[in-house]
Amino acid sequence: MAIKVLIVDDSALMRALLTEIINGAPDLEVVGAAPNPLEAREMIKTLNPDVLTLDVEMPRMDGLEFLDRLMRLRPMPVVMISSLTERGSEVTLQALEIGAVDFVAKPHAESVTALQLYADEICDKIRAARNAHLKRRLGETPRAPPAGSGFSSRMLQDGIIAIGASTGGTEAIREVLSELPPDIPGVVMAQHMPESFTGSFARRLDSLSRLTVVESQGGERIMPGHAYLAPGHSHLLVKRIGGHFVTELSQSPPVNRHRPSVDVLFRAVAEQAKARAIGVILTGMGKDGAQGMLEMRKAGAWNIGQDEESCVVYGMPREAAAIGGVNEVAPLGEVAARILARLRQWERQS
Repeated sequence: MAIKVLIVDDSALMRALLTEIINGAPDLEVVGAAPNPLEAREMIKTLNPDVLTLDVEMPRMDGLEFLDRLMRLRPMPVVMISSLTERGSEVTLQALEIGAVDFVAKPHAESVTALQLYADEICDKIRAARNAHLKRRLGETPRAPPAGSGFSSRMLQDGIIAIGASTGGTEAIREVLSELPPDIPGVVMAQHMPESFTGSFARRLDSLSRLTVVESQGGERIMPGHAYLAPGHSHLLVKRIGGHFVTELSQSPPVNRHRPSVDVLFRAVAEQAKARAIGVILTGMGKDGAQGMLEMRKAGAWNIGQDEESCVVYGMPREAAAIGGVNEVAPLGEVAARILARLRQWERQS
């Protein structure tokens, strides 16, 4: 049976484009298209869609307000259709926090190839959303991170933590970082996200954790207590120079259809940090990061995979575990604690 999709967008052009794209997939069907949330509310009752695509900014009721009501009263998978603007990125991150499964940026290229890639992305994300574990933050108070770890300065300089995520990853990364103390080895991160979003995401993480979080510009010395997010236009790698690590950016072709790619990051960490690394693979569809994580484990790193129950989409962690790339599996709420436990073990051994 086809996945039933309801489109909510105030633009008639976007409604027509999305309808054509979605109906072009054999396993997807548009059952309705609403120009505003008020009409969408009635269509949801009568059409009972499986997935909703929702524009971020619309008249009569803001997309965020509608999403918030929807997730409280009738939770369902929602894929946001976002504009490629700073405001669009900020609002989209809020939507993911409220409970949207994923987002797709509105197309800005006119070539046939670009539109086909856009169509493939929309359809893939609708399929993933249909089977996603819905998350809804209910104003819970996050656990306070420890004030300090007491790790030696040598270990803080020698170690590195690498994190990769995709669908559902913005909130998963936020939760992990918010429970880490400021004195830990440097963190490098790859999250599948367009370049117009990564700056906003880094600033949000910086405001919600005790770490200093930045969008990597390349060439930064990786410092303890700092986290470096891959920009949306480049792969993030690391290199060891003397006694410290530095970031490096590459615009080489996408890997697993992604740039930044988690595989690229993990492979660089495997080569440069070897046994002095911790790898973390979080929620996301597809298999990006699995092979890189296996290479990290073979090089001596300790790897943690998010468990199925706490993932929005159990794709990337499942693939990494299936090929033997994961040392341990943990619920999202325990990932930070597992990182700290491994660091303490390193400290005792050294």
